[in-house]
Amino acid sequence: MARVGVDPSSEEFRAAIRVLEHPWTGTLLALLQGGAKRFGELAAGAGGVADKILSARLKELEAQGLVSRVVDTGPPLRGLYALTPRADGFGLVAEAIARWGQELLGAGGTLPRGRRQ
Repeated sequence: MARVGVDPSSEEFRAAIRVLEHPWTGTLLALLQGGAKRFGELAAGAGGVADKILSARLKELEAQGLVSRVVDTGPPLRGLYALTPRADGFGLVAEAIARWGQELLGAGGTLPRGRRQ
């Protein structure tokens, strides 16, 4: 079966890649697929992201209109992060990435790490 090609030079493709090219962004969007979460829940779910990086990514996603932040004035003061309707399409992307990951891992269950240059 022939695959439908994607034009990597198209503005639509490049816009999506610009969102996902930052570390932790895909992970955060995937975590928020399950519903709104607090900062601490996202940090725990991401497993290893520094608070400073997590905060920066959430602010970027909020500025892009993909994540909303609702502040509960408390006490204590808490922020709750959720996906906006603009991020709805990410669910299909996440599923495709997971399928591709399964193919990459294959029967061996591991993927050798490449060397960074």
